[in-house]
Amino acid sequence: MGKIIALANQKGGVGKTTTAINLAASLAILEKKVLIIDADPQANASSGLGIDIRNVQNSIYECFIDEVDPQKAIFETEVENLHIIPSHIDLVGAEIEMLNLPNREKILKKVLQSVESEYDFILIDCSPSLGLITVNALTAANSVIIPVQCEYFALEGLGKLLNTIKIIQSRLNPELEIEGFLLTMYDSRLNLSNQVFDEVKQHFQDMVFETMIQRNIRLSEAPSYGKPAILYDANSKGAVSYLNLAREVLQKNNMTQIDASEKIIG
Repeated sequence: MGKIIALANQKGGVGKTTTAINLAASLAILEKKVLIIDADPQANASSGLGIDIRNVQNSIYECFIDEVDPQKAIFETEVENLHIIPSHIDLVGAEIEMLNLPNREKILKKVLQSVESEYDFILIDCSPSLGLITVNALTAANSVIIPVQCEYFALEGLGKLLNTIKIIQSRLNPELEIEGFLLTMYDSRLNLSNQVFDEVKQHFQDMVFETMIQRNIRLSEAPSYGKPAILYDANSKGAVSYLNLAREVLQKNNMTQIDASEKIIG
């Protein structure tokens, strides 16, 4: 059974999609089979992996609303072992359409049941909201990664997210765990970055990933080419950071591989 990890934070611009794309690609390079679920109507994870959403017939929307077999919505990417179920702008209206459906919080969980055994990891890129689709993601997931940007007001809104996670744990998904808090957009030259790091570490201690994602121009450029950073520039700080994060995730889940790293960069 694959491990399902949601990437959630209702605050926009914290690096959820960047993390979904690059963590997934790094896990795939480390010989894990990975599926991304793009659960954000903006569909940035889809376009960031080279999917032309104008030509997508079956997306996660059709899986939610029309009960389309998710196998028919899976696309391969340039990265071997990395697949994606893309999003679509129609997903904006899906929450209203789902309101009257039975077990509306568990639709995604049902969708993933037929594919989870085929993957080592399924990463769900959530939209920047705590709406019904994000609730579906947290209900379907085994754990959640919470990206936190190293900027002013970084901790603002985290209480609301953690409260939502507690409600999900008590009512819908008692097994849901926090995989970790991931510090993004870190710049060691800035006092602010170091202050945010200290504050997050003080609040959440061992739940904070050791790997921090540094600010990196290559990381920002890569999506416009429809590639993860590791294909765009494997030696960039961003690509290396996400590779380290992937190794840390594998280690946390007792899935480490000794020699996989030898063939990464070159």
